[in-house]
Amino acid sequence: MKTKLDNRVLVLNQNYEPMSVCSARRAVILLYLDKAEMIEKNHQTLHSISTSMPLPSIVRLSRFIQVPRKRVLLNRKNILKRDHHQCQYCGTTEGSVTVDHVIPRVRGGKDTWENLVCACTRCNAKKGNRTPHEAGMRLLRQPRKPGYLYFIQHLVGVPDDRWKPYLFMT
Repeated sequence: MKTKLDNRVLVLNQNYEPMSVCSARRAVILLYLDKAEMIEKNHQTLHSISTSMPLPSIVRLSRFIQVPRKRVLLNRKNILKRDHHQCQYCGTTEGSVTVDHVIPRVRGGKDTWENLVCACTRCNAKKGNRTPHEAGMRLLRQPRKPGYLYFIQHLVGVPDDRWKPYLFMT
């Protein structure tokens, strides 16, 4: 069962750069330990025996944290999310989808962001072990590796409109 403390909270570094998304439970702990400050409040309130506080939507860390650039993992789930579960050949979102190699593995195609796309089973079978050009098919858009900010914006989602200015979406 999902509780208020399972809500997602955007975590900003001290310089307001988006760092990650955490649970409201983790954000409340950061606030309580004075490791973060609340930037935006949720419409819900958290109550205890002696006090109440608004549930955070966005928190900013009190100290700047030097973090290495985060990578988005290359896996089937993230390929399907990047392509919005839409076949990159015919555009359908109906039926089952799979991950297809643009340049087939038997032809030296690698498992990379730029070579993997979402495809419906019909288009995947039609393409077979050929390139899209050889099969007379075109990609709707060229596949590319998503950045971490794109990952937060589109793959994790923006459950709260208050996040948009901090994710550079105006």
